[in-house]
Amino acid sequence: MFFVKMDVLQYIRKPIESEMDTYRQVFDSYMVHTNPLLREVLATIANRKGKMMRPMLTLLAAKLIGGAVNEDSIYAAATFEFFHTASLIHDDVVDESAERRGQESVNSAYSNQVAVLVGDFILANALRCAAKTGSVDLVNSVSDAAQSLSSGELLQLHNVNNQTIDEVVYFDIIRNKTAALFAACAEAGALSVSSDKSVRRIMAQFGENVGICFQIRDDIFDYSSDAAIGKPTGNDMKEGKLTLPVIHAVLVSGSDEMLALARKVKSRMVSQAEIDTLVEFTKANGGIEYAEAVMNSYAQKAKDLLASFPDSDAKQALIAYVAYVIDRSL
Repeated sequence: MFFVKMDVLQYIRKPIESEMDTYRQVFDSYMVHTNPLLREVLATIANRKGKMMRPMLTLLAAKLIGGAVNEDSIYAAATFEFFHTASLIHDDVVDESAERRGQESVNSAYSNQVAVLVGDFILANALRCAAKTGSVDLVNSVSDAAQSLSSGELLQLHNVNNQTIDEVVYFDIIRNKTAALFAACAEAGALSVSSDKSVRRIMAQFGENVGICFQIRDDIFDYSSDAAIGKPTGNDMKEGKLTLPVIHAVLVSGSDEMLALARKVKSRMVSQAEIDTLVEFTKANGGIEYAEAVMNSYAQKAKDLLASFPDSDAKQALIAYVAYVIDRSL
């Protein structure tokens, strides 16, 4: 299957084009309020139309399993997009981030107090949408995702102060912080149209594998100098985070000097020049290639999980979805 890169998202969206329009109407209907400040912030957030990767995943999963998307599928998609949006706003407060994908973050544009409260409001929207489906399973899924994300954030904070450098901990963090939400989105699509727990489990596994790919690709971006990506090279290291490329390069090389430098990153006592040195070392010692190989192995696992389903436009779109996640440039 070959695509012109700019057309991939259109191809992925095609089987659910009208359903995505309905989803967007539902999402926007919850992003209004009579409170002037809240209305202003919500309008700013609503106007930042991203690629909508998670709603597409939910709706494509529903179409794959059920052959059609129903109202519960739409509200399930909105549930997890609201959850994701709220988590990003709260993350920016925790990380003291001034930007979110090249735009000023809510906490920077307003204040931490406003960001936390707006995030809470949007999280309440997620619960309202989940309640619309009447599905206890969906509410449980939201709760599980919230606990996983919080656990992942706390593990990451703890890991910054832990001088051990370990791939296992890295994967524990990304499974909780990123992959759990993708898993929940894919499973939600399935549960909106089917009571078959085995099918729901397959879709949850599919989403988890895709989410791991998504985070590894994001982490690889940190070694690129492309300004379009929206963060400077080595930004993760500046925040005390060691990701898969540098973990592999440092551990495999056996360099005591680079190991000491990596530990300085975790202590946040590192200069920009030292970060640049570690970035170049990672590139020169196979860190990027290793991370890409690991990412591709998870992508293959995701595609293999679709093999048991009959061919359909939704299945082909999900295969393209996996390809887009690993090939995207931002």
